[in-house]
Amino acid sequence: MWLLDRALAEDVGTGDVTSKAIFSPEDRTRVAIETRDAIVVSGLPIAQAVFHAVDPSIRFDAQCNDGDGLSAGQDLAVIEGPTRAVLTAERTALNFLSRLCGIATGTRRFVDAVVGTGAEIVDTRKTQPGWRVLDKYAVTCGGGTNHRFGLYDAVMIKDNHVAAAGGTAAAVQAAQNSARAGIEVHVEVESLADARIAADAGAHLLMLDNRTPDELATIVAALGDQVRLEATGGVTLDNVREVALTGVHRISIGALTHSPPTVDIALEVRPSGPIDS
Repeated sequence: MWLLDRALAEDVGTGDVTSKAIFSPEDRTRVAIETRDAIVVSGLPIAQAVFHAVDPSIRFDAQCNDGDGLSAGQDLAVIEGPTRAVLTAERTALNFLSRLCGIATGTRRFVDAVVGTGAEIVDTRKTQPGWRVLDKYAVTCGGGTNHRFGLYDAVMIKDNHVAAAGGTAAAVQAAQNSARAGIEVHVEVESLADARIAADAGAHLLMLDNRTPDELATIVAALGDQVRLEATGGVTLDNVREVALTGVHRISIGALTHSPPTVDIALEVRPSGPIDS
């Protein structure tokens, strides 16, 4: 995985001078990765891959699964191996885990907030450059749903497309005439009138951009049986349930991946007990 290789290369460089100065190649240790916050787990296979990339002999025993909820103080994994290698891999592994668990944890909060409404929580393309697959994977660990992965797997018509095409109906029709089979057409709209035009033109999904709950409810009442409706823009934990109760099918939230919560995950030496040689 190129991202893992680059992450290790930028951290390790020509070598971990601290670990090499203090420990011999024969020294071994046991450590645990533990959370100091309540979290939803994501990224354990990536963390394991980091340790094995540094030294394949490291033993990595996961204590939970991606998608599990943990309380503060619980272990994600117990690790044994050469002390130098374990400590060299520490920061890179924790960096992956901290971000991915943060995304999963934040997503779960939104998912829990809309339980019983029927609305799905979905992500956006506002991901860390180079991290999109991992960021979107973490969203699924938290119970969310992935929106399109990139520009290549769904048509998304926004205001600039509409303006350049000469109107919503023209943009939708052009997309339907030229997009390859199986590609959905999504259209961003800002009013009931726009929504009607896009739906009548054959759009598969309407993104209702920065609409109030009352406006959302009106559009749902008019078009909810004709086309899928997604609320987007300005959604927070404080208002997401109100948005969901309007009857929209999906709610997209850029903050899931562009500003996930910080979670405190640490690696601690566990010296008790024998260590396999």
